[in-house]
Amino acid sequence: MNNLPDNQADLLISCGDLVDLSIRQAAACCKCRQILAVKGNHDSSAAFPSPIIDLHLRTFEYEGLRFGGFCGSWKYKPRGNYLFEQSEVEAAIATFPKVDVFVAHNSPFQIHDQDDLVHTGFVSFTSYIQKHQPKIFIHGHQHVSKETLVGSTRVIGTYGFKYLVIEQ
Repeated sequence: MNNLPDNQADLLISCGDLVDLSIRQAAACCKCRQILAVKGNHDSSAAFPSPIIDLHLRTFEYEGLRFGGFCGSWKYKPRGNYLFEQSEVEAAIATFPKVDVFVAHNSPFQIHDQDDLVHTGFVSFTSYIQKHQPKIFIHGHQHVSKETLVGSTRVIGTYGFKYLVIEQ
């Protein structure tokens, strides 16, 4: 936690593959009381402890912004937590409402993808961005700290931490 910025944050967002204790410690370092998160493909199947709010297929309103999310990654191995086929993601988010900030573990397809099957994004995320144009789509999993503009949506890949100011 020593490499976190010495800034106070209103909200901490975790994109997965972090143990719950690390998420809570990061929130404490930033004096942050509100924590939103999704699980990654290396996380346990246990529910998040309080005060972490699980955004998987849920929405949450904070300071006039609507957040929503999806956990996990592409199903690249036969067993494990939070592994999905493209068709499963498509069915799951087909009626997911428009949000201002979409939080995911995996990236949208062909945006920040790596050259392997493990780090390939979801086609449905790309479709969601095209249809709903959230302000921000933030993801982990691809091990990149990179930002790409897709239409009016800022697609932000995080690796480590990123301090964001979200305009309302």
